[in-house]
Amino acid sequence: MSPRPRHGAESAEAGGTVEGAHTRASILRGLRVVDFSTGVAGPYVTKLLADAGADVVKVERPEGDPVRRWSATRAAFGGDSALFQLLNASKRGVVGAPGEPEIEEMVASADAVVESFPAGAGTGRAWADRHPHLVVLSVTPYGQHGPLASHPATEYTVQAQCGAIACRGRPDQPPIHAGGGIADWTAGAYAGPAVLSAVLRARRTGRGEYIDLAVADVMGIAATTFSDLAHCMRGGGRDFDRVARSVEAPSIEPALDGWVGFNTNTALQYQGFVLMIERPDLIDTEWSQIGERAGRLDEWNAMVHPWTTRHTVAEIIRAASDLRAPVAEVNDGRTVLDNEQFAARGVFVRNPGGFLQPRPPYWVGDGWMDDGGERRPAAPAPKLGEHTGAIEARPRPEPSAAGADPGAAPELPLAGVKVVDLTSWWAGPSATGTLAMLGADVVHVESTGHPDGMRMTGFMFGAEDWWEWGSMFVAINHNKRDVTLDLDAEAGMDLLWRLIEGADVVVENFSPRVVEKWGLSWEAVSARNPRAVFTRMPAFGLSGPWRDRVGFAQTMEQLTGMAWVTGHPDDQPRIMRGPCDPIAGMHGAFAAILGLAVRERTGRGVFLESTMVEAALNCSAEQIVEYTAYGNGMERAGNRGPYAAPQGLYPCRGHEQWLALAVADDEQWLALVQVLGSPEWARRPAYAADAGRRAGHDAIDEGLYAWAVEQDLDDAVARLASAGVPAAPARDPRLQHENPQFAHRGLFEMVEHPVVGAHPMPGLPYRFASVERWITSPSPTLGQHNHEILGELGLSADEIASLEAQEIIGTRPKGL
Repeated sequence: MSPRPRHGAESAEAGGTVEGAHTRASILRGLRVVDFSTGVAGPYVTKLLADAGADVVKVERPEGDPVRRWSATRAAFGGDSALFQLLNASKRGVVGAPGEPEIEEMVASADAVVESFPAGAGTGRAWADRHPHLVVLSVTPYGQHGPLASHPATEYTVQAQCGAIACRGRPDQPPIHAGGGIADWTAGAYAGPAVLSAVLRARRTGRGEYIDLAVADVMGIAATTFSDLAHCMRGGGRDFDRVARSVEAPSIEPALDGWVGFNTNTALQYQGFVLMIERPDLIDTEWSQIGERAGRLDEWNAMVHPWTTRHTVAEIIRAASDLRAPVAEVNDGRTVLDNEQFAARGVFVRNPGGFLQPRPPYWVGDGWMDDGGERRPAAPAPKLGEHTGAIEARPRPEPSAAGADPGAAPELPLAGVKVVDLTSWWAGPSATGTLAMLGADVVHVESTGHPDGMRMTGFMFGAEDWWEWGSMFVAINHNKRDVTLDLDAEAGMDLLWRLIEGADVVVENFSPRVVEKWGLSWEAVSARNPRAVFTRMPAFGLSGPWRDRVGFAQTMEQLTGMAWVTGHPDDQPRIMRGPCDPIAGMHGAFAAILGLAVRERTGRGVFLESTMVEAALNCSAEQIVEYTAYGNGMERAGNRGPYAAPQGLYPCRGHEQWLALAVADDEQWLALVQVLGSPEWARRPAYAADAGRRAGHDAIDEGLYAWAVEQDLDDAVARLASAGVPAAPARDPRLQHENPQFAHRGLFEMVEHPVVGAHPMPGLPYRFASVERWITSPSPTLGQHNHEILGELGLSADEIASLEAQEIIGTRPKGL
């Protein structure tokens, strides 16, 4: 059996014990990070590092991080906000600023710096140039350079600019943004593997890195389901016969006593769903096609809702689970606390501030603790300036080995790391894809009997070799090699074990019952390869009543509250359609790199569990802390939100010309009024403050709708941005590669695929100063590297031919 987490945190409500409280590991002890960032994205990545034991020093101006005073529900509170305490537990805090001698010395002796200064400030890059050992992460809405770098922005307008709003919603309703500030949380998750891998390289070689992360790039990858690539693979062009947005069906459906969520990513899952609703006549019909259901949504709902509304959520979950159809209750920040799986696993723990929060979403096996590591209670978030003058001096970091040749090009951070990739769909492959683009040699293992599920979406393109046309598979598996092995056959398993024996990292995200059928326990893996880092990425965890359930991103968005805050207020909750998969992937990649850090310290491999649903919970934690700290729930509000008022989508002249606008402060409101021409309705004294604008949002929207419908979209955006008002077009996600900011940053790289041809494809959402492009090879075809990989294991050409004859390996799905 694989090791299981110790679940003392079932008693989280009791609070006072170490087991029931938020604890932190000490894997990264000795690593110092100086954090100048504010908001969510930067503090979230430094939270990941602090939870793993890094010494994080938060540097603030005298007025402090604005999040200290923030509540999404406008709760009244004393001291620092719950969100600030969540993001900054176990950090130390000082008051200071760049240029001050004490701060500059702290930077010079750090391993890493994270900052969110305005684009173009140049402070972070100057530090990286001045201190060659230092890893510096800059987080901005659009990146450091390019036509949009200095544009005023909010999380909402960034979603619009990158195509992440126009892709979501019913075609007969306005598009809707993904709620909960998800872009910033996702950006923080993406930054984790980048920073940690660069720091480990710097420790070995003395070579630091400058990392320029753009939140827009993150959401362009994580929240548009690669619509641009799919469109290009269909021939491209601008002659669209339909709008970009749609909703899935079935998805979130009404029950007798609430909402219940489904997804049907496979034919078997669809069959299970229609059998559940007692409509077996729908199995072999046009309704089995995703596009048909989405295009005839009202007809579909008329067949589904009479059954779902007669049954309770609990009854529906039991029925769907019996048919192995992915299903979950649709939770908010209150009801999520009652989920039986989370309770059994002790997922919610007590923050030092007294409220509940999700624990870190990965668990590291105990073997690393033989080196003196420990888990200890998290320290409270620092008061403003609490540690000013008390941060001990330390020598500047020195590489652990002889420094690299200063004249040589630096290797990628994970160069030389060998990864066996037993993942499929999007969450797991995005983890291993990130490892691959950061330099690892990743071998993706499939079988001709069970290819990666993302390949199977290629049937929609109608090509002869359709399994190579899955646009999402093509988009997320760059830089990997591919081997097919029948793991139900003894010869296939023997070859897998030989791959594992030579690996540094093994990653899998199958259901626990499948992995255990193959005998891939931690004990077996470590016996074969004591230096292997074994990272498992189950949907719900390796323990608890839901351990063997299948789960996809849609399930996680429904279960964790993400869907609850997404959608029009007079409509049902809507899934975000995307972020949960890469969120899980980035936490899985971070956990795997942490495992490499453990191995560097101990010389031994380690087991890690990085759970998909707990990653999602960590990125939807604001709802949970708002409820458990203040008793307030966050709700969906269409295109409005707690972070700006007014905020919305306003139609301009022409078809589907949507203006995204968000006023985040009083100064921006005054600027907006000037752009509008100071109409009488906008000069009401109450609107000068946020509370008055929120109370008058309906009236303000009426005025903005009337103004916008007379405007050219591009002209309106230009005038608003020039005046300092965050605004953006809600860009069509199918044309992302034409976005001038993405083009300037090189987010899309031209990739020649051996089957689907040459198309622009996104790499990683950050630029390393030392890296020109991320994609060095296209996503592999099925079994493309069988001969190469098996030859490296020592097999002869005759032995490989025999495996092909036995169908242990192959390059076509079985039966085709």
